[in-house]
Amino acid sequence: MCSSVDRLVDSEGAIIQGLAIPDDLNRPTRGTRGTGSPVPGELVMTSPLRTPALALGLLLFVGTHMFAQVQAGGNAMPASTATQLPLSSRPQGGVTAQQTSQPVGTSSVNVITPSIQIQAPYSGSVRDPSAVDEIPLSLTEAIRRGLQFNLGEVSASSAVRQARAQRGAALSELLPHVSTSVGETGAKLDLQTEGLGSSTFGNLGVSIPATVGPFHYYSLQGNVSASVVDLTSLYNYRSASMNANASALTARDARELVIFAVAGSYMQILRTQAQVLAQTDQVQYAQALYDQAQAQSEAGTKAEIDAFRILVQLQTEQQRLRSEESDLKKQSFAFARLLGLPVNARITFTSILNEDATPPFGVEQAVQQALARRQDLKAQEAQVRAAEATVKAARAEHMPTASIQGYYGLQGINPDQGRSVFSATASVSIPVFEGGRVRSDVEQANAALDQHRAELDDQRGVVELQVRSAYEDLDVAITQAQVAKSNRELALKILKQSQDRFASGATDSVEVVQSQQTLGTALDDYVSALYAENLARISLSRAMGEAEQQIPTLLKDK
Repeated sequence: MCSSVDRLVDSEGAIIQGLAIPDDLNRPTRGTRGTGSPVPGELVMTSPLRTPALALGLLLFVGTHMFAQVQAGGNAMPASTATQLPLSSRPQGGVTAQQTSQPVGTSSVNVITPSIQIQAPYSGSVRDPSAVDEIPLSLTEAIRRGLQFNLGEVSASSAVRQARAQRGAALSELLPHVSTSVGETGAKLDLQTEGLGSSTFGNLGVSIPATVGPFHYYSLQGNVSASVVDLTSLYNYRSASMNANASALTARDARELVIFAVAGSYMQILRTQAQVLAQTDQVQYAQALYDQAQAQSEAGTKAEIDAFRILVQLQTEQQRLRSEESDLKKQSFAFARLLGLPVNARITFTSILNEDATPPFGVEQAVQQALARRQDLKAQEAQVRAAEATVKAARAEHMPTASIQGYYGLQGINPDQGRSVFSATASVSIPVFEGGRVRSDVEQANAALDQHRAELDDQRGVVELQVRSAYEDLDVAITQAQVAKSNRELALKILKQSQDRFASGATDSVEVVQSQQTLGTALDDYVSALYAENLARISLSRAMGEAEQQIPTLLKDK
């Protein structure tokens, strides 16, 4: 305050000159008899500017007014509030493997039909600028590209960066805030609106001007404010830290999902490729059989109807081949989208489906391992801890807070002339009545905590369900693959014998067509069973939280 007064006194040319002093106050007053000398016994009234106490009082008033207008150093920092968490933290989208049962009564040995479902963002990617139109891909290379370009991984990385930034913002509320300001202030004051007028000093004959100014001054100062005691900000920082940890764990789980999506799609394409090759063999069998039947019909050794039956079968097999080739192309298009490749890229798949009849773990051991290693489960636990910190932050809104503020700098009427000024303020804010805001914040934080705890408990059940279901699917798929392999070998023998019987005239074309259909079903069953077994293995690896370690080694390179 003294520094402000010094500034105002030094700038009397700007401020005091703004005091409108009536001329009669500068002339001799009653009691001087025109000589300027006081007469004994008479009251002597002087100009207010020649009364030091009165002038100093007016200067103090003006300085205090300006100090209050242009400085904020004495104001307490606003009270902190709890940063509320969303009610649910479960990520949207995902990758799942589904196995549905076949209806009873079909001739297929496949009792389960596996498929992999990929939802956004894992079904998309960012474009690889260096991608080429023709590329060979092993499963390991495909996974590497997926982890680099898949949109699920990109989105998870962005979420981690955002959570870390929010943690930094929460930390900033606990650290001092320092700034520098340079300013020029111009002002003109209306003293009457501030309670100063001619009647302020009674009948002392003092004339107070209506306004003071205009005047101005320059300032250069450094400002600092810091929170000394603020439990709400402290718990907000802890909650943000737990959120950042949860985002990092969710990003690790996203890597598992990307690997699962890439591997499942890769295997699905291998299955479709095998089905195309098997269907091509079926077309070749039908074509050879039709050529034979047509020749026998023309020679008169077989009825023309036999050739017609085989021709119908040939055309049917050819249409199936076209459909499966189209399906293979569409799957390749979708697979390219997972990896950031051009949609029409020509991909050569260099890995093959593997046969392994040994389950990797006992089911109980697999469940315990999953509960200990699943990253999404750990992320949910971190979210619960974040919600607990948010509840504490909301309850701490009842507590007092302490802060310090101040500034130090130079002020003067000219930029090259100034004096040092400073201000330091320590304040304590005690909540008395907040209109129910704190209670509502606590209730909102408790609701989010209850929801996160419920989701954590549910997620444990989801993990166990996924492990046990994948284990059962793998057990069925292993036996299914063994039966399908045996049926394929028997169907080949049946077709060979039927062709020999037809060539010798021992049977008609009906038996050959039926044998060919049996072989087609057996080949499709074998490919589907092998795909189901491999998909069940990667599903189990994903359910156990071991996708990144186990899945890249499941397939063999050609």
